[in-house]
Amino acid sequence: MSHSELEKRRKEATPRGVGVMCDFYAAKAENATLWDEEGREYIDFTAGIAVLNTGHRHPKIVDAIRKQLDQFTHTAYQIVPYASFVTLAERINAISPVAGKAKTTFFSTGAEAVENAVKIARAATGRPGIITFSGAFHGRTLLTMALTGKVVPYKVGFGPFPASVFHAQFPNAQHGVSTEAALESIERIFRSDISPQQVAAIVFEPVQGEGGFNIAPEEFVKGLRALCDRHGIVLIADEVQSGFARTGKMFAMEYYGDAKPDLVTMAKSLGGGMPISGVTGRAELMDAPEPGGLGGTYAGNPLAVASALAVLDIIEEEKLCDRANRLGAELVEVLEKAKASCPALVDVRARGSMVAAEFNDPATGKPSPELTKQYLRKALDAGLLMLSCGVHGNVIRFLYPLTIPDAQFKAALAILSRVLAE
Repeated sequence: MSHSELEKRRKEATPRGVGVMCDFYAAKAENATLWDEEGREYIDFTAGIAVLNTGHRHPKIVDAIRKQLDQFTHTAYQIVPYASFVTLAERINAISPVAGKAKTTFFSTGAEAVENAVKIARAATGRPGIITFSGAFHGRTLLTMALTGKVVPYKVGFGPFPASVFHAQFPNAQHGVSTEAALESIERIFRSDISPQQVAAIVFEPVQGEGGFNIAPEEFVKGLRALCDRHGIVLIADEVQSGFARTGKMFAMEYYGDAKPDLVTMAKSLGGGMPISGVTGRAELMDAPEPGGLGGTYAGNPLAVASALAVLDIIEEEKLCDRANRLGAELVEVLEKAKASCPALVDVRARGSMVAAEFNDPATGKPSPELTKQYLRKALDAGLLMLSCGVHGNVIRFLYPLTIPDAQFKAALAILSRVLAE
């Protein structure tokens, strides 16, 4: 079947609301390489939107899933439990960045994890209010859309949204928002919109994902922790995109010392390509909901749990946290050098291999999604697949598998250098 025929079928069979970026179809993938239906080869710097820190079809993940297939594929953990779910929870508890004894449970998607973290916080505090931040992305369900701080394309036409959700400013030096201003915006919410005694949780991303890979400053996170301690508010770190070695540590919250979260949400690279998410947190909070209050038909599916256990082994055995730091540093060096020949490149941000390049129009100084799209298109034509992000759509984010071979990584950086120099 020709590409044009497949495109026609897609448009006839699926709704336009599911935006599709690429004009080709996947046929095969291996580690950091993806082939389309016509045999063209691409270096994948998207990793299925940060899902494949361990690469496409890592042999240990494939083997773990095959072994589980031979045992059973589904029982519903709430009906007939299985030991692997408990084992995975124990392993996450052991590395959880929360203070004290931790407990963990699993779901299927990042949005589910965030929604359940909110449920846990509300059950623990008896309060309704939630504070999140401008530029945040927390999911596509009604509640997580309410939490999200970016309107287009996620929230357009889908309101009204659940109440008692308020948005503060997130620190962003590039756009003139200081840590002090961000923390003051929370105090302003307390004065104008909701009493702190009615706020159940503050939800934030230690590195904003869709918002542009904006890294939360240490003083900001410390300020959030102090504010939450002062008012009895649960601090929730959304690590759906930043978790599992992407930032050079297992969780990005490990960069903030004693400013520990109460709950952490996770998904994406936890499953290595399989749908699984989770919430880990302080045991007394995790136990707040009544029995039956948490769960889901597919929550912690056995195949996904098997994959997640293999992911944890791979990260440890292949030292992917160290590798994330090394690869990220190499990429940042290339981007910093590119500034000399690319006046549109105004900022480079990185935490490990969670790297972003931001582009403005050199003539106006304003964010330029148009230039960003041009760079992405030129890179794709040269065989390098990348993604944009940011409130203005003017940021390229780099999400290569951390298992990418060195030679292939250098080839990708060479393509990137040529594209930015044109």
